[in-house]
Amino acid sequence: MIIRVLGSAAGGGFPQWNCNCNNCSSVRAGKPGYTARTQSSIAVSSNGQDWLLFNASPDILTQLKMAGSRLQPAESVRDSGIKAIVLMDAQIDHTTGLFMLRESSGPLTIHSTKEVRGDLSAGNPIFNVLDFYCKVNWVEIDLNNSSETKISEVEGITLNFMSLKSEAPPFSPFRGKPRPGDNVGVQIVDENSGKKVFYAPGLCSIEEHLIGPMKSSDLLLVDGTFWTDTEMIDNGLSKKLAREMGHNPQSGPGGMIENLSHIDGPRKVLIHINNSNPILNEMSEERKILEKNDIEVSYDGMEVLL
Repeated sequence: MIIRVLGSAAGGGFPQWNCNCNNCSSVRAGKPGYTARTQSSIAVSSNGQDWLLFNASPDILTQLKMAGSRLQPAESVRDSGIKAIVLMDAQIDHTTGLFMLRESSGPLTIHSTKEVRGDLSAGNPIFNVLDFYCKVNWVEIDLNNSSETKISEVEGITLNFMSLKSEAPPFSPFRGKPRPGDNVGVQIVDENSGKKVFYAPGLCSIEEHLIGPMKSSDLLLVDGTFWTDTEMIDNGLSKKLAREMGHNPQSGPGGMIENLSHIDGPRKVLIHINNSNPILNEMSEERKILEKNDIEVSYDGMEVLL
């Protein structure tokens, strides 16, 4: 199974277009230790030809161009290696790229919960707009169904979905009133090798029902948005805590580092990293702390073969 990180940054990317924080200023200036990133998304394949896209970021066209022939088989005048799409939530940085795929020669097959579909049909009606172009073949992610989900369009891949404690997007009428299905995590299983990946770019907390799937996985790709709970406040970027925004910071009591220390075995990689996070400085003390805890930081174009 091939896991390709198309984008590793949180919403806004790195650098963010209107941000002059130390990180964004440093990457613009080309300082060593800082690497630009696009907004988070991954693609997975068991055969290197048929790919399942997880989230469609606003940077999808740049990401596909960077991937080159990896995701573009060029077997006909118009085609793509992307056979289906899974949406983990309805957030803008995970769905806006669907507009960029509107030239698809057939309906886009999109897997999501009914909660995500509702938010993308009303508050931010992306699905409705796409019906004027390629149309959408929607497949429900049913969290009440405990059986594995077979993705017929992508050979050799099955998925196990789990509800995550998180927030609906700001445009949703359910903002502040979270529902199961607003945000999901997934265990991706290679049917041939039996290898497993746990993917949750919006992981607010490691709830009890997630521990088993995480421990049984070979790779964890999890939320790396913020270093501290007060990061956005300290940088003058927001008045909200990280946890209020649906993200568990890496440091401090109950943080991601502490929580991941109880999960032995899998390779641990952070994704969805906010432009304010000091771990974006590859020579920072925060990056050294991650390294001591055997936690990696993903980057655009990173590939893991399981």
